Formats: sequence, C-alpha cells, structure tokens
Amino acid sequence: MSDVPSTTPAPGTDLSTGPVEDDLDAIEGAEDLDDVAVDTRELPDPDGPAPSVVVFDIGEVLIDESRVWAIWSGLLGVSPLTFAAVLGAAIAQGGDHLDVFPHIAPNVDWEDFLDEHERRYGGFHEEDLYTDVLPCLTELRDLGFRVIIAGNQPAIRTEQLRALDLPQELIITSAELGAGKPDEAFFTGLFRAGELDDPTDVLYVGDRVDNDVLPATAFGMRTCWLRRGPWGHLQELPDDVEPDLVLDGLGELPLLLSEWRG
Repeated sequence: MSDVPSTTPAPGTDLSTGPVEDDLDAIEGAEDLDDVAVDTRELPDPDGPAPSVVVFDIGEVLIDESRVWAIWSGLLGVSPLTFAAVLGAAIAQGGDHLDVFPHIAPNVDWEDFLDEHERRYGGFHEEDLYTDVLPCLTELRDLGFRVIIAGNQPAIRTEQLRALDLPQELIITSAELGAGKPDEAFFTGLFRAGELDDPTDVLYVGDRVDNDVLPATAFGMRTCWLRRGPWGHLQELPDDVEPDLVLDGLGELPLLLSEWRG
C-alpha cells in the first residue's frame, strides 16, 4: 500500500502504504554510493532544472513492511504466503490491502485486532529500513539537497522515524496534516509544513502509481516511481504518464540527481 498504510491499518486512516513479503524484497544499495556504476547514456533525460528538494514516501520506500503483513497473517490464522497472494490479487484488480481482510477472515472484524497488532509490531525498527535508505539520504544531504519524509501514516510513526536518526529536515504524516494521499490537501499541507513554494523544485519519491505518481504529478511536482514492494511491482503507469525517474532502488538516486543538476 504505499502511502500511509499505517503500518497497522487504523479506522479512518488513509492507509496507502504497501506490504512486502520477503520474496518480493528488492535488495538494493551499496556500501559506498561512489562505487555505484551507472551508464549515464541510459539515464532519463528530464526536462527543466533538477529539483533541490526530495520528498520520500514512507512505506515500501523507506520502510520494508514485511513485518506488518506477517503479523497480520498470524493474527488472522493464515500463512504469510496466503496473505501475500490475496494481497497481490487485490492490487492487480485495483484494490488495496483493506480488501484482503474480508477474503481471508470473512467472519472476523480485523479492527478488533488493531491493539494486539500494534503491540506485536512495536513500531518501526532499524531492521525495517531498506538497506539503501541511509546511504541515499546521507548522500543527498551531502550533495546539498533538502530531504523531507512525508507519507500516509498515523501520528505515532513520526517519533519512531525520528528515532531512526535519518538525515532529514522534516518528517510529517497524513495524520498530522489532516489529509492523506492521494488527496490534494496532503500535498498542500506538505508544502505549507516544509515552507515549499515551487512544485517543480520538488521531487516526490513513491512506490504507488495511484497514491504517489499521479497525484504528485497533478500537483505539479517532479516524480520518481520506486518499483519495489507489492504496489511498485504490480501497478502499471497510464500511457499518458511518464515519471521523471523510474528506479528499482534508491542506491543510484543521488547520482542521477547529481547528473540531472549537472
């Protein structure tokens, strides 16, 4: 679900962040980003100047949500493989993670398990970070880019993200903004909180076409589609939509933005 799928679905929360089973994980990144070899002849050639602000979605962009779904499968009495299969089918049919629960546990109200799920989950842990996150954010900051983290998440995730000590200047959630993606109000609130002015100076990095690429593009932002996690692997772009960047991991993003900036 990319985009604030609160790591534990909460009533009334726009859960848009997607889960990722172990066998869907993309292991990207490198020990040293300077060692990443990229053939610049194959790089996208976006129009206009490079953005100076990079905004990252949370679920399946920074955080691997495998634990979220493994815990739900255990609570509802199905195997992780079954949960993943039903989730994939829901995404392929244009649905999201909330469509999974009626299929795998039709006689159970999943909301009754929210507190227990949160107890077992225990919030974001360092091991939930994709391996390419810290090197990417560090490199971007060192290159002079502003780094912001913003996605669909409940308010309790903000402090958990801060505790991970990621290089960033602002962390903001949909709960704090009072609106979730793909609502335009989310991006309006993001720009107000980050004191941002020009949408074309901002690159939004997200894994979902519906919650990230399309609404960010409509808002006038530059976009990077990160193709990892269930939504990133299963969704497809409309024929008339072309993100500025399409990546399978964050490892090469600093180099691409550096090349774009010239």
